[in-house]
Amino acid sequence: VQLQASGGGLVQAGGSLILSCTASGTTFTINKMGWYRQAPGKQRELVAGQTNGGFTTYADSVKGRFTISRHNAKNTMYLHMNSLKPEDTAVYYCAAGRRLTSREYDYWGQGTQVTVSS
Repeated sequence: VQLQASGGGLVQAGGSLILSCTASGTTFTINKMGWYRQAPGKQRELVAGQTNGGFTTYADSVKGRFTISRHNAKNTMYLHMNSLKPEDTAVYYCAAGRRLTSREYDYWGQGTQVTVSS
């Protein structure tokens, strides 16, 4: 499985961005997809994840501001980010996983930089 992420950029605080991630290859092995982010000097963290069945989870820091969605027919995942804050600045990575019984993700896309200016 290959993942291609896009949509990052520079935005002012309070603004919005939409990230996209398209999967290709053996996509039938995917049972969940998610977005991670890593800010300088910090550990990578799960921002949002969604199973094929629609179960969704969000980091507390983004609840009510970010929305994850998937267009299964297009093998595409989105992250709608609203009310962005400077602390959302990070490299965002899309990920996909085979196993629902594990928190691990098996496939990773390249990162896309999101920078929120104050």
